[in-house]
This record gives sequence, C-alpha cells and structure tokens, in this order.
Amino acid sequence: MTGVVTVQKLITERKYKHMVKSMNAAIAGLKAHQTRLDVIGNNIANVNTWGYKSRSTNMQDSVYTNLMNGQAGEARTGSLGGINVSQLGYGSVVSSVSTNFGTSNGQYTGNELDCMVDGPGFFIVGVYRDQAIEADPDTGEVNLAREGLFLSRVGILSPDANGFLVDDSGNYVYGYAPSGEVDENGKELMNLGQMKPIRIPYVTDENGVPVEPNELYAISTWRIGTDGTVVGTDKDGVPHTIGQIAVASVENPNGLNQKSGYYYEIGNNTGRVIGMRPTDATGMIRSGFLEMSNTDLALDFATMITTERGYQANTKIITVTDEILEQLVNMKR
Repeated sequence: MTGVVTVQKLITERKYKHMVKSMNAAIAGLKAHQTRLDVIGNNIANVNTWGYKSRSTNMQDSVYTNLMNGQAGEARTGSLGGINVSQLGYGSVVSSVSTNFGTSNGQYTGNELDCMVDGPGFFIVGVYRDQAIEADPDTGEVNLAREGLFLSRVGILSPDANGFLVDDSGNYVYGYAPSGEVDENGKELMNLGQMKPIRIPYVTDENGVPVEPNELYAISTWRIGTDGTVVGTDKDGVPHTIGQIAVASVENPNGLNQKSGYYYEIGNNTGRVIGMRPTDATGMIRSGFLEMSNTDLALDFATMITTERGYQANTKIITVTDEILEQLVNMKR
C-alpha cells in the first residue's frame, strides 16, 4: 500500500509541476495581450489627434526549457540514430512597440499659418536660444543631435507678442532668416549659415537700416510656400519675407522618444538628425492643412477582436489548470 501511495505521490508531483508551468504561461499570455489592448486603446483614443502616429505591439514566445536534449547519434552497429530536442515554452511576452511614421492625410483648416510636412520630415521647435545654430552656409544643413530641440509633426503656428513664430504650446519655430539679398528672379535669399527662431523683421528705412524704436512690421495676412518660405503682408499691402521654416530629416524615426503632446526628443538610437530646408525627400510644406492621425480604425478594431480572443483563451487555460490541480489535491484525500 505504501508503494502505491509513493507512486501516486510522484505522479501527482510531476503533473502538478507541469500544471504550474501552464499556469505561468497563461499569465504571461494575459500580460502580453493586456499590453496589446493598451496600445490599441491608445490608438483609438487618438483617432482625432493631429499628427498622431499609430503604434503596433510585437509579441514573441518566451524562454524555453529542454524536456529532452537533442543527440546526434552514431552510425555504428548497436547504436541509435539522432533525436531532436524537446522544448517547453513559458508563454509569450511583448518584444517591442513599433510606431508607424507614415504620412497621413491633411485636413483643411482655413488658417493661413496652419501647416504640415507632406513627407517624413519634422518641424524643429524649442525654447529660445540667444546663440543661433551654425549651419552649412551653402545647404543650411545642421546636425541637431546635440542641440536639445524638439521635433514635431503638427504646425499650428502663430506670431507671439514679440513677433516670433511659435506653435500652440509656445515653442519657437526654427528656420532661416532673410539675408537681405535677392536672386536673379527677385526672390529674397535666406541666410543658410544660421538656424534660429523665425521672427517678423524690423521696419527699415530706404537704406535698410532699422528705424527707432526697433519696430516690427505689422503683418495682416500670411502665406507659407511649399518650400517653407513665410511671407507676410503689412497693413499697406507690402509683402515682407519673414523667413523659411526648416525641417528635420531623421534616420531612424522609431528611435525618437515621445514626449508629452506631439513632441519628439532625439534618442540614443535615432541616428543622424539633419535640419535643412524642405525638399522632395523630407516633404514639402502644405499651408492651411494639418496632418490627421494615421490610426486605422478598421485594422485596430479587427486586431482588438483577435486580441480579446487570445486573452479569453489564456484565461481558459488558467481555469482548466485550476480544475486539474483541484482534482490532484482531492486524490490525496
């Protein structure tokens, strides 16, 4: 009788050990699916957020333990051939959360100073700097990795009380100021050697000298060109070039750190971030439009359903495991 009890005890302990593993795997699956639901919920919550970039959850199977190690086998008399390894997994985990930085559609707002980058580039914004950022005088390019500025996909712009162009959170918009020279077509050239906050220029006399006191032009209407050139018309109907909005080319957008609002911070794995004038590669500027969220509601709802089913299946594993453990405990009574 004692031997039967001992054998039964060994069987029970062995089954209990494997049942606990199934419980752990199910709990890991619940956590992974919960994270996936959290990401989907955030996408749906931001379906009407300007410039929002949807995210997707990447899941992977967890670590494995070997139930039986693989063997190569030997080709000789009396020996056996090779056998494959037998492994038992411990559920699933979230490996990463990826961001879709694809350009979304623009929505017309009617505001002349609302603008979007029709491409992968970003607006360059941040706090005021006394020192201008030195740039390549021929191309205007500058490495922004150590400048401490933010990147943004939302161009809700307006002039502040000091004549600076700022976004709706008060961050200064960076770009290039007019150089005072014109090309053969009469278009004003920009000072590409420096990148700094864009500001309405001072009123000057016929010699180009600012009048006293340093008075800014009173701009009544605005126009932003596809190349980012900001032109304002004063109360007398005379146009004035305010500056040119710069954009940033990011080597690895998924390496950016999301900040509060719609700002991104350059991270350790972002790669090269180059500030430059808008081009076909970075995207041209669309005035009067704001970029809509790129959340795909149909895809997110479909993913939500499959994620819910996965969550339910993992809870079922926990329920079944609990019932089997209860039966094992009752065997000893």
